[in-house]
Amino acid sequence: MPSNFKSLPIVDVSGLYSADPAARQRVADAIGAASRDSGFLYVVGHPIKDETRARLLAATMAFFARPAEEKMKSYIGLSKSHSGYVPPGEEVFYGQKPDRKEAFDVSLDVPEDDPDVVSGRTPMLGPVQWPDDAEFKAAVGGYYAEVADLARTLFRGFALALDLPETYFEAYLKKPPSQLRLIHYPFAPDAPADEPGIGAHTDYECFTILWPTAPGLEVMNGAGEWIDAPPIDGGFVINIGDMMEAWTNGTFVATSHRVRKVKEERYSFPYFAACDYHTLVEPLPQFVSPGEKPKFEPLVAGDHLLAQTAQTFQYLKKRIDAGTFKLPESARKLSSFGQEAIHASTDR
Repeated sequence: MPSNFKSLPIVDVSGLYSADPAARQRVADAIGAASRDSGFLYVVGHPIKDETRARLLAATMAFFARPAEEKMKSYIGLSKSHSGYVPPGEEVFYGQKPDRKEAFDVSLDVPEDDPDVVSGRTPMLGPVQWPDDAEFKAAVGGYYAEVADLARTLFRGFALALDLPETYFEAYLKKPPSQLRLIHYPFAPDAPADEPGIGAHTDYECFTILWPTAPGLEVMNGAGEWIDAPPIDGGFVINIGDMMEAWTNGTFVATSHRVRKVKEERYSFPYFAACDYHTLVEPLPQFVSPGEKPKFEPLVAGDHLLAQTAQTFQYLKKRIDAGTFKLPESARKLSSFGQEAIHASTDR
């Protein structure tokens, strides 16, 4: 359970790029402390340039300014690999109201003739459904490549934080279905006061690298209080996801978070750092005491991502109802991680 924190720590990760092992370990220790205490932190000292982010924002704003019928030509339900435009109301978390955001989802751009795509065993991998816009593809694709590189560096930091070999996670990062979402929260002053930007949830992957342009993100602390996590200059918000919680047997908690009703137009760019589709994730031995039963059963990373996605996106729910799509046998219900899962287990 996270502590009753009131703000998020800031970690300078420039030391992860140092040739000095002690410098890398100091950063890793700070990442580990934040992951245990709150599951959320800010990082600064990364190599992603302001110009790269500015180009991404400009391309994103131009796309979302298009007429709805133009955006729907890239509707995510037309994609074979869950990429494309997500209209308002498409994504709904169980028991929550539809939110007002719109988004564009991008994953690793894998060719149609790739063996994993041809096999049909990796449904979240495949060609990205790009709109007919060369600048959009260049700006978004360029940012994706740079933030993916940052994720690989952070994976090394997490490995050191867990007393693992620094390259431990690299074996699971050959072709990860890591998603980048371009999210637009339009300002709607006449919307109901309790209408969320996005409802409370945890992220499904290992960790998230988030760049928001305006306040709105709230993080739940151990007391169940919602704590503001506003943007900081040049920084990213990092939070623990379901897979890292499972790998650490709950030592790192996938902290629940939400976006409240926004007070200004807001853009948000979360990159969900995943491991390879068929990675078997189960608690590492050093986090399970002798004679103790692990808190989490083994699960396949890609199946978990697919199952959670299918329970929130309307086009996949319709396929389930029509019998044309089945959830993986290992599918967990939504909110199976983080504080909501902890509270549910203690309430029984």
